[in-house]
Amino acid sequence: MSEPSVAASKVAPWIAAQTQSLLAQRGHAWLLAGPSGLGQYELALALVRAWLCEHATAQGACGSCGSCHAIEVRAHADLCVLMPETVMLALNWPLSEKAQDEIDSKKRKPSKEIRVDAMRDTVEFAQRTSARGRGKAVLVFPAERMNVYTANALLKTLEEPAGDVKFVLASDAAHQLLPTIRSRCLGHTMNWPDQSTAMAWLREQGVSTQQASVMLRAAGGRPQDALQFAPIAALWPRLPRAVQAGDVNVFKDWTPAQTVDALHKLCHDLMAVHSGAAPRFFEQDDLPKAGGWQSLSHWAKSLSDTMRTVEHPFNAGLMVEALVSQAQLALHSKA
Repeated sequence: MSEPSVAASKVAPWIAAQTQSLLAQRGHAWLLAGPSGLGQYELALALVRAWLCEHATAQGACGSCGSCHAIEVRAHADLCVLMPETVMLALNWPLSEKAQDEIDSKKRKPSKEIRVDAMRDTVEFAQRTSARGRGKAVLVFPAERMNVYTANALLKTLEEPAGDVKFVLASDAAHQLLPTIRSRCLGHTMNWPDQSTAMAWLREQGVSTQQASVMLRAAGGRPQDALQFAPIAALWPRLPRAVQAGDVNVFKDWTPAQTVDALHKLCHDLMAVHSGAAPRFFEQDDLPKAGGWQSLSHWAKSLSDTMRTVEHPFNAGLMVEALVSQAQLALHSKA
């Protein structure tokens, strides 16, 4: 599966409603928290657009002024984005000249964490005078990718911000942030769109109603995460029995993280059915009547352990084979 596109030409309705609500409140630092796929990045970007906009309204940025255009082309002098380099590249944000040179010259790969060097640049940015005279903004995403040293460097600036600077931190795993970071931000839990709103939004992205239903179920009801399932919407209902048969090809072109996520969902639904509950990610008729409770429990624990190291530079093909073999054993066990 390809990486989901996080940029959107039109703000989703649940994001627009939250933007208006947050703009009506006072505060210099926000923490937007919730599971992935609910639009933390989009909401954070909508807030900084409005904070810096020359003709902002209660609903948000105008979208047509010089400030809005500067953000659109990733060149606003009063906006600092603090992200892992891999995320910045995926979202078309420019890296610092030094970082870009190091990556271009093959001295290192793009970082998957927010680097301390980038945080030092952010602290220096916060102390500058606003170039456009409407204050400055710092957007941190995903905030949980700060290590303890990076987070402590940000903490000092959050405690005593210099001048007119606002912060918005967006996270899919806010529990991983330092308590001191969380305590210095106004918290906002992301709103979860209802089924009809999510389905309507997916159809606006060019997805058919039938596909949207499968994709939304596969993503656990989170519409933005659902988009990454578009290439395999037809495959998803067949995945449980393919795994039971040991078919490694079902995960062709998937990353190890995506494979672990799919297997976790399959394991969850099988355990739910064993408990007499309804499955969440698959239709009940698509699930095999297989796997004992104890074997499923061990499998779930093993998948959780694997998720902690899934980004390590293992051989992806061998890892997927091992994961499918492990799943097949769990599904065929009756113990």
